Amino acid sequence: MNDLITTTFFSILAAGFFVGVIVGLTGMGGGALMTPALIFLGVGDAATVVTADLTAAAIYKSGGAAVHAREGSPNYKLAKWLIVGSVPMALLGPWIIHQIAGQEPESLDNLLKTCIGFALLFAASTYALRLYINLRRVRGGRPDADPNPPIRPIPTLLVGAMGGLLVGITSVGSGSVIMIALLMLYPGLSAVKLVGTDLVQAVPLVLAAAISNIAINGLDWSILIPLVLGSTPGTMIGSRIAPRVPQSIIRRGIVIVLTMSGVALLDKSGWAPLGKDETHPLLIAGIGLAMLVLVPLVWGLIRKTQGLPMYGAPTVTELDRMEYGAPPPQTQSRP
Repeated sequence: MNDLITTTFFSILAAGFFVGVIVGLTGMGGGALMTPALIFLGVGDAATVVTADLTAAAIYKSGGAAVHAREGSPNYKLAKWLIVGSVPMALLGPWIIHQIAGQEPESLDNLLKTCIGFALLFAASTYALRLYINLRRVRGGRPDADPNPPIRPIPTLLVGAMGGLLVGITSVGSGSVIMIALLMLYPGLSAVKLVGTDLVQAVPLVLAAAISNIAINGLDWSILIPLVLGSTPGTMIGSRIAPRVPQSIIRRGIVIVLTMSGVALLDKSGWAPLGKDETHPLLIAGIGLAMLVLVPLVWGLIRKTQGLPMYGAPTVTELDRMEYGAPPPQTQSRP
């Protein structure tokens, strides 16, 4: 017991609690936040961290899926095709990455950090893509809600396979990547159905990825236990205070953090364009500052392509709310 209760234990507990609160507040994927947080804390190599994070996610995602299942929100036929695609790839992903990396632990660690770095940048970009899709929906007329749309088996299966491979290797993507793909494939699916379906398919996906990673890497209980103890109450507290907190501002902050974390991991892994001999903290900080300044400008230019002024309604907050079933904001039609 003394070996378990250490300074590292409380660091992981605090990180789990903080990330759990953010997940409860915003619904954004925990893997994209927790995995880099644990890597930067230095609690273990990348493979050990990914395994513990996936195992913890399999626990707390099951609770969320059960709630949605009781309320009847998931589209089970759609979830079935996602699961058929995702579970086999989630099982294969860790084996594939180990075959590519070879027998050298350092080579595996660097390769995983590179993969996670790119996955974080991909996850950050999905947030911007969701906003753009919602903007197009506002301007073009929101599609009629269709709780049971005709299933497109092959594209849905491919989405599941892509998400399964990504999650199996990096633990990132079960929420962000698959959600945006479903939004594009089934635009009439209501927000509640979208979230419920994603949670139901995420449970076997994350469980398969966790089992495969445990079989290869083993499971470090000294990471898993404080992670579960911290993230579970954090998620519950975040969910309770969510209605009183400006989620949109937090989400935009998370996108900046994900981008900086992604670049930092690529830097840490020795990704060739950044060089192997030294890290570049000033570059990473500069990217964060540049995003604070440039992202609002780029968003304004995107609005102009839709016939809207650079700033004004519909705001990012209003577009964000569309994902949770709020009515679309009203805008003047394009002349």
